[in-house]
Amino acid sequence: MGPAETQWAALVAHPSMPADAVRGVEAHVAAGIPGTIVFRYVLRAEMLRVLVPTLDPAGRADGLWKHTCFEGFVAAVGAAGYYELNFSPSRRWAVYHFNAHREGMSSPEVETPPEISVRRFDDRLEMDATVRLHDLSALRTARSLRLALSAVVEEENGTLSYWALKHAPGKPDFHHPDGFVLELAT
Repeated sequence: MGPAETQWAALVAHPSMPADAVRGVEAHVAAGIPGTIVFRYVLRAEMLRVLVPTLDPAGRADGLWKHTCFEGFVAAVGAAGYYELNFSPSRRWAVYHFNAHREGMSSPEVETPPEISVRRFDDRLEMDATVRLHDLSALRTARSLRLALSAVVEEENGTLSYWALKHAPGKPDFHHPDGFVLELAT
C-alpha cells in the first residue's frame, strides 16, 4: 500500500438495522491514474438472498440508496463541504455536493461519468468505481482528502441494512462528520 491508497477496511452494520444474508462488506480507495479516485467494494453474502439491481445502461439516477448500492463521501482536508458519490451495481450513479453537513445540496454537472464495473459470484459482489476529480471542482487542488465509505444492502425480504466504516450515534447517517475516518493523498 502506498501513500495514495487506503488499506482494505471492513464496514460495520448499523446496530439498529442488522443483516441476515450479509457476512460483511469491505472497501478500499486508491488514487488511480492522475486525477482519479478508484473506490473498490466487496459485499460478502448469500447472494441469492440479496437483491441486486440488474445491469442497466450506465447513467445518472437519484434514489440509488433505496436499494443495494455503495457510497463514498469525499471532502478536502479542512473543508466543510463534501461530495456524496452513489454507485449502484446497475451501473447507475449519482454525485451530489453539500456545503456542510446535509446543507446546501446541489447536483454538479459531470463531464466524465464514473466508470463502474461489477462482478457477481455466488458468495460475493465486487464493484469498482473510478471517479475523475476534474468534475469535483472543490477537490481539484486538494492535496489530501477525507473519506467516509458506506453501503446499503437490500435483502430478498425488502430489509435494508446500512454499513459504514464508522457510524455516528443515533439513526444511520452516512453524511455525519464522524464517519470521515480515512485520509487519502492525491
